Amino acid sequence: MDDIFKQLEVILEQRKEASSESSYVSSLYKKGVDEILKKIGEESAEVIMAAKDGVDSKIIYEVADLWFHTLVLLRHKNIEVDKIEQELSRRFGLSGLEEKANRNQ
Repeated sequence: MDDIFKQLEVILEQRKEASSESSYVSSLYKKGVDEILKKIGEESAEVIMAAKDGVDSKIIYEVADLWFHTLVLLRHKNIEVDKIEQELSRRFGLSGLEEKANRNQ
C-alpha cells in the first residue's frame, strides 16, 4: 500500500473546500480547532479504554480514529505529515531521556 498518511493528507486538504453538510471533516474544519481538539480528546480516551479492555482489534480501531483526527488537526493548521516524519527522524537514535532533557533547555 502506498503511504496512507500522504493519501489522507491530500483528501483532508480537499475537504477544506467541501460542504459541511456533505463532509464530516469539512464540518470539523468549520467548527474550528476547539471541536477538533475535543474529538482528539474523545478518541484518546477511547484508546485508553480499549487498551484496558486488552482486545487488540479494539485498540487498532481506536488508534486509527485517534490518528485520523490528529491528521485533521494537522491539515487544519496547515502542517504537513512530512514535518512530523522529519521530527521523528530527528529523534531516531536519541534516547528518550536525552530528548526530554533537550526540551528543557
